Amino acid sequence: MHAHPADGSRSLSREHLEWPFLGQEHRTLARELDAFIADGGLGDIDHHDADAATKTLVARLGAAGFLRHCVPRAHGGISEEIDSRALCIIRETLAYADGLADFSFAMQGLGTGAISLAGSEAMKARILPRIARGELISGFALTEPEAGSDVAAMSTSAEHDGGDYILNGEKIFISNGGIADVYTVFARTGEAPGTRGISAFVVFAEAPGFVVAERIETIAPHPLARLRFENCRVPASQLLGAPGEGFKLAMRTLDIFRASVAAAALGFARRALDEAIAHARARKMFGATLGDLPTAQSTLGEMATAIDAASLLTLRTAWRRDVQKLPTTREAAMAKMTATENAQWVIDQALQLFGGRGVRVGEITERLYREIRALRIYEGATEIQKLIIGRDLMKAAGR
Repeated sequence: MHAHPADGSRSLSREHLEWPFLGQEHRTLARELDAFIADGGLGDIDHHDADAATKTLVARLGAAGFLRHCVPRAHGGISEEIDSRALCIIRETLAYADGLADFSFAMQGLGTGAISLAGSEAMKARILPRIARGELISGFALTEPEAGSDVAAMSTSAEHDGGDYILNGEKIFISNGGIADVYTVFARTGEAPGTRGISAFVVFAEAPGFVVAERIETIAPHPLARLRFENCRVPASQLLGAPGEGFKLAMRTLDIFRASVAAAALGFARRALDEAIAHARARKMFGATLGDLPTAQSTLGEMATAIDAASLLTLRTAWRRDVQKLPTTREAAMAKMTATENAQWVIDQALQLFGGRGVRVGEITERLYREIRALRIYEGATEIQKLIIGRDLMKAAGR
């Protein structure tokens, strides 16, 4: 795939912004981001060099003020607390334009979410304003070779040594691994067995003993790496929250951002539907157009319905969190599962409507097909979302 301008040459429908889950400030944000993209604000995105593209995108999104939605107001942000609905609008819009743009935005929030929640005032002041300006790039280091969905199996250790902690172990599939300046790293400190003995730390890329062990290439190019900690010494002042609270902090961070993963999937799905409609109107077949055929109309109808169903679940989750200030564990899992699975199906249908052209490298359908696949796995695979929903239902029944 060659460098191409993410110029919003096809524009995202905004009908769903009129739904009652959103406020006027969210509609204004959407218009501002639309104008930024239409004016070429994302620039030319070269997917052959994901590292350079991500760095450029972070800088551009920071300069334009959009990364201010990734941190609280006290440290350079827009809202007093991170606003889930704003995250959803931004991610959906960026994903519609280009997956790497969405990735670049999302990781600034996810990588520092635990710092916003539990960092010392000094740590917040040191990192968050620079994240908001796009001057630092962040990473979130949770997954290990033998501990993905099963976080309790984590083996990376952090031993207290005077005024420091010494980290040893490996993390894998770490987004922005190799280009991030600062990472939130989770390691076992041993206060209790399982997830209750995990703590969270801020680790800077220049820390002695921090090693980028391997760069990982995936189906859709993103900066990813395997990280190794070899007697990596981290000052105790870089512990986030109390010892043993790391798992809780990781889950709180993922809860904030999980609805926005659903929104990114919706951005991909909406782009696929729009491309499919445009193709169906233009493609001549059997003395008419593809769009005149009942089979094509039926498919497009199912695609649109699948998108709206997921969109309603997604905005319900973000609204519940922002406005009602209620837990969204179950709702976020429903939204993430439905949006990513529906988007995979919608994109597959779009590609089918394109026929042979749909699988050609460089076509938008081909790019979307690769982009969507990871979303059904990262930040909690679909199978884990089902367990979360079922467990929460049983807990509620017990109450």
